[in-house]
Amino acid sequence: MTAESTDAVCAGWDGSECEGTVHCPPRCPRFVDKRGARWTIRPAVPDDLAPLAEMYEGFGREDRAQGLPPVVRRRRAEWIESMLAEGNNVVAERGGEVLGHAMYTPTDADVPELAVFVHPTTQDRGIGTELCRHVIANAAAADREALELHVEAGNRIARSVYRSVGFQIAERRGDLRMELSLCDPVATRVRLPPLARQGPSEPSR
Repeated sequence: MTAESTDAVCAGWDGSECEGTVHCPPRCPRFVDKRGARWTIRPAVPDDLAPLAEMYEGFGREDRAQGLPPVVRRRRAEWIESMLAEGNNVVAERGGEVLGHAMYTPTDADVPELAVFVHPTTQDRGIGTELCRHVIANAAAADREALELHVEAGNRIARSVYRSVGFQIAERRGDLRMELSLCDPVATRVRLPPLARQGPSEPSR
């Protein structure tokens, strides 16, 4: 199939009535951003090391949080390798280019830590929020108890994103620690669509 025919098929896709199947991932990989652009949110694979390194090359100092991603290229490559090895990672991809990355780590922790990064040229389009929802859905499906994250107190945009997906401030000590219980209804709501997972509901009586 040619690239042109693939685009034509994707452009015609309408998921408004999709109910999913039991084989679907915890959250649908198809995503349309605030500008109407179509994205795929998918699990990261080892071959994403180079695309992620390229994505992070475009980050300036003002785009980093708590020193991540590292500034030095070698340390940045080691950090990406570590995240791919020790965390549950997802990437946001459009047109074959990786432009977003989120994860929870370590995968065996009861309360792992969430981190999310979006390329500076594609921010403010809802991609970071959608990446967070995928991480929440994956962690809930893996029976983690909760997720936590750390954010600078002055980073109002990031705090707003995290609040929008259900995180609450758990501790104020320099940076803020925020937490989301995966027993919270929000953790269930992000695992869409629910019908195929739960089976048809009983008819109303």
